[in-house]
Amino acid sequence: MSLVLNDIIPQLQAEFFGNHSDAIISNVSIDSRSFQNNNQTLFFCLIGPNNNGHTFINELIEKGVSNFVVSEQIELKENVNFLKVENTLVALQQFAIFYRKKFSIPVIGITGSNGKTIVKEWLNFLLSPDYNIIKSPKSFNSQVGVPLSVIGINEQHNLGIFEAGISTVNEMQKLEPIVQPTIGILTNIGSAHDEGFENLCQKIKEKLKLFQNVSVLIYNKNKSIDAFLSPEINTFSWSENDKNADVLIHHKTTNNQTTLNITYQNTCFKLNIPFSDDASIENVIHCVMVLFYFKYDVDTIQNRIALLYPIEMRLKVKKGINNTTLIDDSYSSDFQSLKIALDFLENQKMHSKKTLILSDIFQSGLANDELYSRVSQMVIANKIGRVIGIGETISNYKNKFLNGITFKTQADFLSHFDTLNFENETILIKGARNFHFEEIVSLLEEKTHETVLEINLNAITHNLNFYKAKLKPETKIMVMVKAFGYGNGGFEIAKLLEYHKVDYLGVAFADEGIALKNNGIQLPIMVLNPETTSFDAIIQHQLEPEIYSLRGLNSFLKIAKQKFLKDFPIHIKFDTGMHRLGFEEEHLEELIAVLKSTKTVKVKSILSHMATSDDLQHKEFGLLQIERFEKLSNRLIEELDYKPICHLLNTSGISNFPQAQMDMVRLGIGLYGISNDTSEQKYLETVGTLKSIISQIRTIQKGESVGYGRRFMATQETKIATIPIGYADGIRRSWGNGIGYVTINNQKATIVGSVCMDMLMVDVTSIPCVEGNQVIILGENPSVNFMAEKLNTIPYEILTGISQRVKRIFYRE
Repeated sequence: MSLVLNDIIPQLQAEFFGNHSDAIISNVSIDSRSFQNNNQTLFFCLIGPNNNGHTFINELIEKGVSNFVVSEQIELKENVNFLKVENTLVALQQFAIFYRKKFSIPVIGITGSNGKTIVKEWLNFLLSPDYNIIKSPKSFNSQVGVPLSVIGINEQHNLGIFEAGISTVNEMQKLEPIVQPTIGILTNIGSAHDEGFENLCQKIKEKLKLFQNVSVLIYNKNKSIDAFLSPEINTFSWSENDKNADVLIHHKTTNNQTTLNITYQNTCFKLNIPFSDDASIENVIHCVMVLFYFKYDVDTIQNRIALLYPIEMRLKVKKGINNTTLIDDSYSSDFQSLKIALDFLENQKMHSKKTLILSDIFQSGLANDELYSRVSQMVIANKIGRVIGIGETISNYKNKFLNGITFKTQADFLSHFDTLNFENETILIKGARNFHFEEIVSLLEEKTHETVLEINLNAITHNLNFYKAKLKPETKIMVMVKAFGYGNGGFEIAKLLEYHKVDYLGVAFADEGIALKNNGIQLPIMVLNPETTSFDAIIQHQLEPEIYSLRGLNSFLKIAKQKFLKDFPIHIKFDTGMHRLGFEEEHLEELIAVLKSTKTVKVKSILSHMATSDDLQHKEFGLLQIERFEKLSNRLIEELDYKPICHLLNTSGISNFPQAQMDMVRLGIGLYGISNDTSEQKYLETVGTLKSIISQIRTIQKGESVGYGRRFMATQETKIATIPIGYADGIRRSWGNGIGYVTINNQKATIVGSVCMDMLMVDVTSIPCVEGNQVIILGENPSVNFMAEKLNTIPYEILTGISQRVKRIFYRE
């Protein structure tokens, strides 16, 4: 991209304020945290429910950004250009429309309820030998993601593949002129985002708006879709039962392979595909239809389809050898997704030392000299200390990377692995599929057993924003990351929260806060249950203690005075009815006297804890606690010559007592996708999924038993699968003996016999499965809430009970 600001201004219908309308624009940004921002960036100050891009203008100017699209009144700055518009999101979309019109390449537009990203990635793989393709990075298919995707087109691209997703009415009509698809694919119409539409008919009509100007629409023919199709749209359809479709397909699945029997243009042939699940079969068929439309011969289709592979749509964070952290993006190496991965690296880095392992980059649309010059600039901007390039092409550009090492093949890299000294660093591994970088990940990954807890960072962000939307703009937010982030992981979640600029983190004990500080977390951290023996360490690591008694206050003051501290931040806790920890009213005057007599500490906040915020049957008691807190805190504030932060509400309090937000709220279990309110639960996303595999399958006969104590006796021939997870991993023994279940291939498998220390056994008699198949122990089904209810406990106990020996894998979609 190389545009002049003068040409952009009329396209956005913007009012210009500045002195340099001839400024050159080479990239567009909406993220103030991206290291790709520079003096040729056009920054769109988007306003969302939880963030306002205008607040980062001064910070961006310091980083060298000098061109902004704004919608609010701003203070003009010397040598900074402002384009004033009514709505910055609309302006971003208008810019993308303007930019898209500069290119006349064919574009495949994909929408549907499921499968968009998979179809896009598979089409990219199937067509890339013959086309220079620009595609949506990851699953960039939203009102913001689509324009950002299209803006990646350049003169060398000769085919575009973009996905478009909508969640309610009137969204697709904004995306269609941005994508301007010439070929359309409707993957399916399912239940995703049903809440945004009145009914299925309305959803179909909205999705079809993407295809109003296409040359052809490819879809699975059915009457529901046909009823809303314009007769002016040329279609190319397939079906397994409608003989009026252009292509008839029948499939037969055995084990993990499927054979498609295809009839097309009076020709019948078979196509073997390496998948057995219904979703993958449907996605493959859509890809085959595109190959038919592009007039590929049957042999080519068969050869390429046979090479399809499961798509990993996630950026995963894993523990590596020698105290390293791995960011696994080992199946993708295109220029657009490299930008995203580098930003994610900065978001999740645990170490100041950063290494990038990168393969040759394909389909950038840029000449190699320009491509690797840009990659080098991105590496420098992101402060990557070491680049390890693998591939013939990147090896030719070794001199463009400071501290760069290159190998022409993966085998060459592996032979030198022991000399590369990976330790105490964060490593981004990013490679094209044919480089098989998963082998590098396997080599670098810390070896643990096959049970893992996958943590969805997108879900954490969603849940954070859900609760933020309930708050007044001025209300601060503390997020609780105690107990290893409620069992989900400490540092990685804290780093994400820091990235999203929450105001405070809360931990239970000093050692939790020290671990976060030692790993580079800069946010203020409050220690809720500090022991007097930890006060020295709290001061040393700049943690902030909660003080809940005169004994604790005097003990802390004694140590703080010895260190000649002044205004060290502390947090005063009142007991308003929980009767667990806190100053009671009878101690208030003595507390005031002590605080007024010293300059050693300063009260950063005043807090209390509600006992019944999650139970509206006790609403009156909750209101009484609020009243008591206001009385006690106001009395303390009257005697201080400053105003501390006041906070009382936890997760359920945010929803049930919104009038008591005060200065700050404390978000806990809700961040991790758990609510005690069933009406609220449906809006939260599942954060953690506990997974394992089938170790062994055996068939037992009627009268035979399973497990300790023979607590399960077979009443008929029964197929039993053994899963390598047990009560040492956090699965309660009481979850066994027919009470609990796991999910295998989307079907419930009941736990039989007692849960063992390291294993459990399930009945898979009616479930098609093989050894090595994935098993969902806990996640969406069964859910944490369901398990807690069945075991007569609370979700907190289930989450925090997951053992530390279970490896945590963090990922972003």
